[in-house]
Amino acid sequence: GLGGDLAGSGDAVRVSLVVSVLATAVAVGLGIPLAWLLARGSFRGQALLRATVLLPIVLPAVVSGVALLASLGRSGPIGGLIDDLFGVTLPFTTAGAVLAASFVALPFVTLVAEAGFRAVDRNLEEVAATLGAGPWRRFRRIALPQAIPALAAGVVLGWARALGEFGATVTFAGNLSGRTQTLPLAIFFELERDPEAAFSLSLVLVVVSLLVLTAARRAWVR
Repeated sequence: GLGGDLAGSGDAVRVSLVVSVLATAVAVGLGIPLAWLLARGSFRGQALLRATVLLPIVLPAVVSGVALLASLGRSGPIGGLIDDLFGVTLPFTTAGAVLAASFVALPFVTLVAEAGFRAVDRNLEEVAATLGAGPWRRFRRIALPQAIPALAAGVVLGWARALGEFGATVTFAGNLSGRTQTLPLAIFFELERDPEAAFSLSLVLVVVSLLVLTAARRAWVR
């Protein structure tokens, strides 16, 4: 029944929340500096960098997962090095699920944040510079506060993309209950075996999403 299905979804809810929040943190940590660089920088290869960052938006998620496996798997150039140096294997772990979700969330954070930084009034920064404010102070006191609404939107979009991620996660991290099985994965694999459970899990995903989006909206209004 519905109650039993919802009670049994606890692990998937927990994994989904942990993975999506950590993935969003990674995407924000990388995406905001990248967005600032793309919005204000002028350097060779800038167009290529932007295209590379935005690539996961147009790639099928499964292809993103394959790319992660090829580069970060134990036989991949980066994954093999990490394994040799630290004895850490990323595929089919919770860290791998976080990495897959952050990979697909990053372009959403970067794209919206870049638009926010481009909309900042450059005249205010120029005036502050003439008054002796350094680059970091101008960024912290002028650019960042003006871009906050766009950055907040980028964070929510990134989180939503991470929460709904399926293809890259199942390809790179697998479908391990309690470790990498997020709600989208649980829904997909339950659909054929137990459609009623899949519908119940879908309801859980909708409710969780609405609760987080409502809380985020209230935080912005304050």
